[in-house]
Amino acid sequence: MISKFTILFLLMSSFFLDAQIQELSFGTEDTFEIMTWNIEHFPKNGQTTVNYVSEIIEALDVDLIAIQEVENINYFEQMVGSLSSYNGYLESSWFAGLAYIYNPEVIEINDIYEIYTSSQYWSSFPRAPMVMDLNYLNNRIIVINNHLKCCGDGNLDITNSNDEETRRYQANLLLKEFIDSNFPNENVVMLGDLNDDITDATQNNVFQMFLNESNNYLFTDIDIASGSSSNWSYPSWPSHLDHIMITNELFDEFEHNDSEIATIKIDEYLTNGWSEYDENISDHRPVGLKLKIDLNLDLIDISNSKLKFYNTPNPFQSETILNFNSFTETQEIEIFNINGQKVSSIKNLMGKTSIKWNTKGFPNGIYIAKLIRNNYQVSTTKLVLMN
Repeated sequence: MISKFTILFLLMSSFFLDAQIQELSFGTEDTFEIMTWNIEHFPKNGQTTVNYVSEIIEALDVDLIAIQEVENINYFEQMVGSLSSYNGYLESSWFAGLAYIYNPEVIEINDIYEIYTSSQYWSSFPRAPMVMDLNYLNNRIIVINNHLKCCGDGNLDITNSNDEETRRYQANLLLKEFIDSNFPNENVVMLGDLNDDITDATQNNVFQMFLNESNNYLFTDIDIASGSSSNWSYPSWPSHLDHIMITNELFDEFEHNDSEIATIKIDEYLTNGWSEYDENISDHRPVGLKLKIDLNLDLIDISNSKLKFYNTPNPFQSETILNFNSFTETQEIEIFNINGQKVSSIKNLMGKTSIKWNTKGFPNGIYIAKLIRNNYQVSTTKLVLMN
């Protein structure tokens, strides 16, 4: 029989644990916060994990969490349902799926979709990247959540297509192509469990294509990766594998005094430290980015409230009508498949308000149409072809 003393002790221990977690903090009212978190085979310890993670998310109070390794959809939905200020999204059929948890009071979802889903990309992407197209206080931000191939010997053997480093290298090439082709002037955040070190020597660095373009791309956690191992996201190795990269449209925001990048050491807020965290939550710590966003971040005034760009019908079979505003400026539409390849270009739209796109010969699938005005992308829309 359990004594009253034992019950009292357990209750006091639970209260103490709650108090510890509630001391966690990261989000503020004046910044946009995004966090990447591999929550290892969620839920690692069943309902106990759900309870821990729910409490941690509420305490951290971040705007958006990109999650990797959700194995049980029912538990995930239960957890999201228990959160007072968040919605969740999980629709991946891939093993250990990707997900988002976000605060709908400050984030408006334009679209969520997966890319590089066909079999030819399975080597590069064991789990298809998940894109969230969102508005934060009327500023458009593109977030790409990833969980790249694990493991390897640290040496990049580009001649071996089965080499783990080569698979991650090819994945990063494709991610860069997708960003460059679809969002050359947008605020892009690429993040996730990228399963490699951004500080590797050039000849073995699977992120070198981004690092070579430091005027366009920045790994915000580069100082963490090159600093003390006590701040790394994967203490079990130890190594730093979880990264957040931004495009140059967000460089100034990152330089603001109120902006911050950090590995969030939740284990330090638990009674039994890392052992408790590893047993009940994950083997990865989350990495969080806090950005002081300019409310006038958009590069071009395109009168978003009056701008229209959509197609009817959608989904469609053999053809669809693309509708847009009539402007005197030069306009064109570029259409890309879900793998980021341009498949059509429609020019000479000055003075028009709609145009027909005939899809004869095109395979079924999702396409992204970009409306371009004076060489700047001003809007996108998703087209669903279903013959």
